[in-house]
Amino acid sequence: MLTERPLTSFKCLTFDCFGTLIDWESGIYKALQPLIQQLPDSHPLRNDRLATLKAFIRHEGDAQTANPADLYKSILATAYGNLAKELGVQASEEDKTAFGGGVGDWSAFPDTIEALQRLHKHFKLVILSNVDRASFARTLTDQLPGVDFDAIYTAQDIGSYKPDLRNFHYLMEHVEKDLGVKKDDIIHTAQSLHHDHTPAHQVGLVSAWIERGQEVESVMGGDPTEYEGKVSYTWRFKDMAGMADAADAEAKSA
Repeated sequence: MLTERPLTSFKCLTFDCFGTLIDWESGIYKALQPLIQQLPDSHPLRNDRLATLKAFIRHEGDAQTANPADLYKSILATAYGNLAKELGVQASEEDKTAFGGGVGDWSAFPDTIEALQRLHKHFKLVILSNVDRASFARTLTDQLPGVDFDAIYTAQDIGSYKPDLRNFHYLMEHVEKDLGVKKDDIIHTAQSLHHDHTPAHQVGLVSAWIERGQEVESVMGGDPTEYEGKVSYTWRFKDMAGMADAADAEAKSA
C-alpha cells in the first residue's frame, strides 16, 4: 500500500529474513554444489547460477504448498531430493538431511547487522520468515550477533509459508497483541516481490522493497514490470544500509 507519511512516522519494521537480511541465494547455491558437480559439462545448469536457483525455488515452493505444516529444514531436504531427481543425479538421505540443516550457515549481507542496529533506534524490529524456530535460532546466534528483534514469527508458528495470506494476518494480529503496534504503523520490509510484497499489497500493508542483487544478479527479488498492479511498495532501497541512511537522515532533520 502506498503512503505519503514519512518513513520514521511508523513504529515497526517487519522483515523477511532470507533474501533480505541473509544471503539466501549464495547459501543455497553453495550447498547445491554436490548436485551440480555431478552434472556433465554440457548440462545447461552446470555453470548457470540463476537457472539453478530458479529450479530450486520451484521445488521449494512446490514443497511448501504441498506440505505447509512441515518444518523448513524438511522442506529444504524435500526440495533438494526432488531437484536431484529432476537432474538425474544422486542425493542420499544423509545428503538431504545435511542440506536441510544448513540454514544457520548462510551468511548475512555485509550491511545487515549495522543497518538493523541503526534502524532499531527508530523502530521496533520484527521477523516474519519462512523458517523453523531452531534454524532461525542458529541464524540469529551465528550470523546476526548483536541484533535484537522485538518479535520473531516463523512458518512453524503459523503453519503455512509466505506468500500465504495467513502469515500476514498472523503478523498483523500478533504485532498488535504482542507489541501494541497497529497495522497502520507497520512497514513490511523485504526483497521478494512474490513472497512478500504481493501479499503485503493484498492485506493493505505499507511496504519497502530492499532490492539487493547489485553485486550478483538475484532471482529472489523479482522484476517489478512483471508485478504491475500486484505490488505497491512506497520505498525502494538497494540494500538495508540505504534504508538505515534514509531513517537517520529523516530523524536528523526532524
